[in-house]
Amino acid sequence: MVQIVTLGCRLNSYESEVMKEKLKNADNLIIVNTCAVTGEAERQCRQTIRKLRKENPAARIIVTGCAAQIAPQKFSAMPEVDLVLGNREKAEIETWLESQPKDKTHVSNIFDYDKYDEYLITGFEGRQRAFVQIQQGCNHRCTYCIIPYARGNNRSVPAQNILTQIRKLLNRGFEEICLTGVDACSYQPSFSGLVQNILEQIPGLPSLQFGSLDPAAIDEDFIALVGRHQNIHPYFHLSVQSGDNLILKRMRRRHTREDVISLCHRIRKVRPEAVFGADFICGFPTETDEAFANTVKLVHEANISKLHVFPYSERPGTPAALMPQIPIEIRKERARILREQGENLND
Repeated sequence: MVQIVTLGCRLNSYESEVMKEKLKNADNLIIVNTCAVTGEAERQCRQTIRKLRKENPAARIIVTGCAAQIAPQKFSAMPEVDLVLGNREKAEIETWLESQPKDKTHVSNIFDYDKYDEYLITGFEGRQRAFVQIQQGCNHRCTYCIIPYARGNNRSVPAQNILTQIRKLLNRGFEEICLTGVDACSYQPSFSGLVQNILEQIPGLPSLQFGSLDPAAIDEDFIALVGRHQNIHPYFHLSVQSGDNLILKRMRRRHTREDVISLCHRIRKVRPEAVFGADFICGFPTETDEAFANTVKLVHEANISKLHVFPYSERPGTPAALMPQIPIEIRKERARILREQGENLND
């Protein structure tokens, strides 16, 4: 029996399902699919591994995913771990298990990788909604983000593969399809073009949903599709991060607070019932009280009611880690205040 423990994003959930299907005949095997989005996420990965070893002393534990890609030495040094595989190796995990390598760590340069796993999954155990990978990697370099170094450069899954995967899931009874990726809106040649292709080729699709959307990459074609197709689910989760323009610039984001407000207004104009969620980082380096207040204002001005709020967490190797830091207690307090604002909007 194989047990897969998934930490982090929707893309990890999709890839865990791929591994589960590939390794369905494996015995006494635990795979930990790690997340590296924050230092706290990485710490939780190590904590989870120790707990799993204590509960399963005879199992073989393989660690893979983003944290394993970025910090393989930390996981290979853990006595609880039997094998460490990078994100490139994760796509071929069945091969690594068959070869039974003697070395404990196998993590190659992810920027040399220009492919993706072509395996088509048959479903998502215990879920009503199925995630479909449309792209991998990211070409942007936000100053706080380590993920491009874990996932590599942007590479898109051919549209025909995506259509085949969606049809396969629909035939298995899934009615909610969520497109996901590291930077899904950077799908090439066109994110809105892909969405249109899916809706035209699979007109009976009950519900098309999206993971995190980049406000800077949403074009008028996408908004028009939202207005024309009622089977596009009217919930949109935006990667906003801050409501202050100077902080957004220092984050190297490609949108302004005005862009976010305008985008929400334009989508509501074609779908009045639209609901918005967003990711926010509180306590980013140099964030003043006034800058944080602008984030709180943005939540109300754009009426963003589903908030994913994170206190800023330094990631060594990122430009933001070298900037003047805000005390941790202030980061946590601002995160608490912002979460409370979201709860008030939901009352």
